Amino acid sequence: MSFVTVLLAPLLLSISAGGSSSMDMELGLVLGLVPTSMLVVVIVMASRVRSLTTAFGIERLMRLHRYLGLFVVVLVLLHLGMVIVADPRNVRLLDLLHAPPRARAATVATIGLLLIAGLAVFRRRMTMRYELWRAIHVLLAAVIIIGAALHVFWLNHLIQNPAMAVVFGVLLLGVLAVLIHRWVVRPVLAGRNQFRVQEIRRESEAVSTLVLAPAGRRRPGRREQMAFAPGQFAWLRLHRSVLVAEEHPFTIASGALAEGMIEFTIRHVGDYTRLLSHLHPGQTVYLDGPHGTFSVDHTQATGLVLIAGGVGITPMMSMLRTLAARGDRRPHRLVVSGRTPSELLFSDEIRELTSRLNLTVVQTVTQPPEGWVGPTGRIGRDLLEAVLPGPFRRNQLDYFLCGSPALVGGALTALEELDIPAQRVHTEQFDMV
Repeated sequence: MSFVTVLLAPLLLSISAGGSSSMDMELGLVLGLVPTSMLVVVIVMASRVRSLTTAFGIERLMRLHRYLGLFVVVLVLLHLGMVIVADPRNVRLLDLLHAPPRARAATVATIGLLLIAGLAVFRRRMTMRYELWRAIHVLLAAVIIIGAALHVFWLNHLIQNPAMAVVFGVLLLGVLAVLIHRWVVRPVLAGRNQFRVQEIRRESEAVSTLVLAPAGRRRPGRREQMAFAPGQFAWLRLHRSVLVAEEHPFTIASGALAEGMIEFTIRHVGDYTRLLSHLHPGQTVYLDGPHGTFSVDHTQATGLVLIAGGVGITPMMSMLRTLAARGDRRPHRLVVSGRTPSELLFSDEIRELTSRLNLTVVQTVTQPPEGWVGPTGRIGRDLLEAVLPGPFRRNQLDYFLCGSPALVGGALTALEELDIPAQRVHTEQFDMV
């Protein structure tokens, strides 16, 4: 409801104010007001507001952030087109050297929008490091915000309406408050989520578990461990400052009821994750979290079906460890896939968990070695149909999927073919661009 209000308030005020402009100019005004309001929503969605990430999940927020961002670009280009259609002489407003300040601000903001959209669309084809991409993304976002604000201010006739001036002022202050909290307040308060490396435990050749212990000052009556729901994640960085530090999101692997320690199980496939594998006990790290709705605590079901591939087992381990500590007796199913048996992580602990939980475990590999007697191939309809109960009971279960895009996509297709209600299926993938 708040987002809808932000989107429509300037537009409704403009309509109520009326005017004598031509239809082309009125349409151009509408196409300018809507993306301006939408830009506020896009910025807030990407600013890690914890209430939003908890309510909607980071995956859904980032997807909306991307789609709405591209929609803003389309509307701005339409706005520009309508301004020129209303009066072809307005094409001169694109001249950065001779155009009035209001037009130059709008042109700079539009160029920033086009660049930021291009970076988002072609990110996967670039060789640019994520940290550089993020820095450019943030810089362009600042250019867009400043350019849009100056355009509205210098255009003047919009803010001559007192109500419109108040609305634009509130929107601007709201964006500034969110950005200051994201880039200034959080780094200052980073000590609250300060941890020290306790241990790095090798899980396989390419995977290890980072064990962290709270390192902040002890305060009477304050819980030392960061409270989280099983399946949630946090951003991890090695330095206090958000502005200069590289940070990446990782799912918390430890159980929510574990005392003191927080664990992250990480596959070392990039420069940053390899750097984490070389941390030493006693070294300080910082967490920003928890975030996300990918958790059994946010659902009510007669049982769970956890589907994972590779290191995607991490949130499932947090859920299972927590459920075991709580003495949960509902029937659960864990379906895990890997290329080889060595990629089936935590096999020994999972076997131990079957004695504490009503848990059915199915492990499948796509490249079975000689002597492998378990299921083979990817997780598909046939495998899931053999694991799940009948149509009525299977629709009372909640399904959690985590793994590679191929695994999640294949499992989603299989569940759709089995007529599993979409609201029963939960995914979370860290695709931040």
